[in-house]
Formats: sequence, structure tokens, C-alpha cells
Amino acid sequence: MKRTYTAIFCLGIVFSLISGCATFRSGVKGHFSEPGSKNLGAEKVDVLFIFSHYEQARGYDAIPKLESHHQIIRDFDDLFIDACGELSNLDKYTTFTEYASDVSEPERITKRDSLIAAYDYVIRIKFMKEHSFAQHFLGTLFSTVSATLLPMPYSQHFSMEVNVFDDQDILLHSYKREASMTKWVQTLLVFVYPFHTEKRKEEEIYINLMHDVFRQIETERVLK
Repeated sequence: MKRTYTAIFCLGIVFSLISGCATFRSGVKGHFSEPGSKNLGAEKVDVLFIFSHYEQARGYDAIPKLESHHQIIRDFDDLFIDACGELSNLDKYTTFTEYASDVSEPERITKRDSLIAAYDYVIRIKFMKEHSFAQHFLGTLFSTVSATLLPMPYSQHFSMEVNVFDDQDILLHSYKREASMTKWVQTLLVFVYPFHTEKRKEEEIYINLMHDVFRQIETERVLK
């Protein structure tokens, strides 16, 4: 009997080692379909970008939670800088990221407010990542029981809300984009995994969301 348990345990380890996953993403919902045009010749402007990153497990979290510095997608600054290429008349710009801990750090709130007063425009960008707690719980359970032989999907929904304010704190424009990402876990997907990694697909979603909104802001001449 002891040998049987040992064999089952070893078999489980082998399956877990050879199991793979592949991640696929959707297109951008609310995509700006018009041809983009550059705001060439416009006066240079100073812009403050205020970011907030939220995450919620539906069915588990009562409200969305602000992500901490270490929870935000890795290399986010690089993704943002890449998207800023859509805005041709940026002069000076900086970013400020809001955290839940700001409520007990009044100096950060003071810093944010002083930055708002110093810039021509403020662009507030809210990212939201959501997934179903029940789906992830059951998916993990069935995946473990079947030693990843049964393909199991794990889905995440992403959204980005953007509000542009002028130096009088007047709301000029609002934008919203959405996308989703599904990771499939199954033994034979080990051969597909290197080409469809979760990190790459998540980065692609963030890049596409920001590029699309910034291209619309540029085309609509919002930053005059």
C-alpha cells in the first residue's frame, strides 16, 4: 500500500512538471476606429498623469482594492513611456500613482495636490483587473484532481477609465476601454506555452489600452 501511495505521489509530480499553459487575449472593446491624426504644430503642454490600479476577485472581495507598488504589472513605466509616443505636444510630464496607504501618509496627498496645481492638464487613469473567485477556485480544484489532464480556463477582465481635466479642474473628456485574457492550463499545452505567456499577453493588453486612448486624445486635439 505504501508503494502505491508513493507511486501516485511521484506520478503527480511528473504531471505537474510537464503541464503547460497558454494565454490568449481579446481585442480592445471600445476601440477608437477612426484614422489617427497627429496634433502637429500645437503648443507644448505640461501634463500630470495620475494612476490608480485596482484588483477585485468577484465573489470574494466586497469592493475593488488598490494594488500596492509590488502588485502593479511589472515594467509598467516602460509600457506607459511607449504609449506616450502617441501624444506629440507633451512638454514636461510626470506621473503619480495612488496607493491605499496614502490615507495615512498626508505628505503624499500634499505632493499630489501640489503637482495638480503645477500642470496644464491632469489625466487620471484607472486600471481595473477582475476575475471570478468561483471560477478560479473550481478551476484550480479540477486542474489539481485531474493532474492538469483536463484543460481549465482562468479568465481576467481588464478595464481602463481615463478622465482629462484642465488646469481649472474642469472635466474635458472621458474614455473607457476593456479587454479580457484567458489562460488555459493543460498538460499538452507545454508545447504552446513559450509563445503565449501570461506576462506577454498582459503587457499587450496594457499597451493596447493606453495606445488606443492616447491616440484618440491626440486626434481629438484635447491637449491644445
